[in-house]
Amino acid sequence: MRTKMPAKILCPALFSIALLGASGGASFAADATGTWRTEDDATIRVSNCGGGLCATIASLKEPNDPQTGRPKTDIHNADPGKRNRPVVGLPIFSGLRPEGANKWTGQIYNPEDGKNYDASVVLENANTLRVQGCVLFICKTKTWTRKG
Repeated sequence: MRTKMPAKILCPALFSIALLGASGGASFAADATGTWRTEDDATIRVSNCGGGLCATIASLKEPNDPQTGRPKTDIHNADPGKRNRPVVGLPIFSGLRPEGANKWTGQIYNPEDGKNYDASVVLENANTLRVQGCVLFICKTKTWTRKG
């Protein structure tokens, strides 16, 4: 003989199960946002933007040009109109799109040569971000460490 479970018990139980499922999934979600230190001791700020990731240069180990004593500018940019913009504050990627678990792909800008590259960014663990830029089959990978 089947007995009916009272609604007073069933509804809270189902709600608790649904809540546990939702919070469990969220705890495993990758979060690459935050402040990161590059291998060159620059600080990069990564944030969410439009469902993807954006990043800007927050600080440099040596922010001033040794020849002029002034803040470094984007002197290698292909667009002459952008060559006077400061490197600190410069967006280096915008709108990287999710490409599987803990991975984003798109374009990255390198102010050292003024070029954009195909990029993949992988959150390897909570404190390590692997950033790779590629041209054709030649890739360069850097490891960033979470600050904080």
